[in-house]
Amino acid sequence: MRYKSVCDVELSGKRVLLRVDYNVPINSLGEVVDDTRIVSSIPTIDYLLKKSAMVILCSHLGRPNGVRVKSLSLEIILPVLMDYLNNRNIMFTDDCYGDKAIDLTNSMKPKQIIVLENTRFWSGETNNGFSMAKGLADLADIFVNDAFGVAHRAHSSTVGVARFLPSVAGLLLDKELTYLERVMTKPDRPFVVILGGAKISDKVGVVEKLIDHADCVLVGGAMANTFLKSTGIEVAESLVEESAIDTAYQLLARAGDKFILPEDVVVANAMEVGADKVCMDVENGVDNGYRIVDIGSETIKLFSKHIARAKMIFWNGPMGAFEIPDFACGTNAIARSVADSDAVSIVGGGDSASAVRQSGYHNHISHISTGGGAALEMLNGNILPAVEVLDRICQTNLSN
Repeated sequence: MRYKSVCDVELSGKRVLLRVDYNVPINSLGEVVDDTRIVSSIPTIDYLLKKSAMVILCSHLGRPNGVRVKSLSLEIILPVLMDYLNNRNIMFTDDCYGDKAIDLTNSMKPKQIIVLENTRFWSGETNNGFSMAKGLADLADIFVNDAFGVAHRAHSSTVGVARFLPSVAGLLLDKELTYLERVMTKPDRPFVVILGGAKISDKVGVVEKLIDHADCVLVGGAMANTFLKSTGIEVAESLVEESAIDTAYQLLARAGDKFILPEDVVVANAMEVGADKVCMDVENGVDNGYRIVDIGSETIKLFSKHIARAKMIFWNGPMGAFEIPDFACGTNAIARSVADSDAVSIVGGGDSASAVRQSGYHNHISHISTGGGAALEMLNGNILPAVEVLDRICQTNLSN
């Protein structure tokens, strides 16, 4: 797809509506638990400020379904954002569009920043309503989309507003698209895919395409349980996607020797710290009362050998219940192997990103995607609405 980036337009003195993805996890104290998405937006904000633009930030947070929810106000992210912008003063408005927001944005000076209220406090956001899209556009001269995490959503603040303003991609969106397109079209070889997480059904199309592209696919996490059961191995109390067992069997048949399942696993009698656990070969099956919670030591060695030979790696999904420290060994070990490799490494957002950050090896990964769902949609060959509209604008401009 063709699109212009923020580097291709004049920005000095312009009011720029910057769509970011600040849908970050918040704890019960109203504190940001993981600021990855905020950090990822800083290069584009810095670039706009350097070019003397006026920056108007908009984002959603959570799913308030068109009503105001105090605990989901974007005001929560201001202290974190200010920390990364050297305590620069940031204005906030509890509106997203309308007269109050227009008055505030009209009074802006170059290099000032305003954060608008949570876009999903208005029902027009998820409905891609005309009035909201036009209202957002009235605040600015240029629209910059840097929210890859919601690029697969046709919302007012991702697609609708682009109908009314010159629209380009931010630095993060451009980076995300560049890495993922490389995975899809011209991966360096050997190209190793690591798949984990729980469900197969959500990723069937992606798995099929990656089978065609990859040199080998390493499968762990609860997803592996379904594949193991499809081959007749007893997995006892392990999490299994029963409705996907036939699909798993068919994928294995299609992949042939490209698919590599765990040789051994860690099983436990409870999903909690201190549970009774043991490492066992999968061919023996899992005893009643136990469930698979992680990949085993021999599987770590096997997977790591393939990773060490790779020139490109795509990883989506943890190798076990990494949220519980006792069951995080496999995920941490694979993160270390990926970090130690010479490969171009891409981690596909969501739990995968959280797992890599928890492991401490995130600074040694080439690219950690900020959008799990958007990344999977793109890898599945689907056109992302927020990117399609940028492409359409670019093509229109080229033809004029």
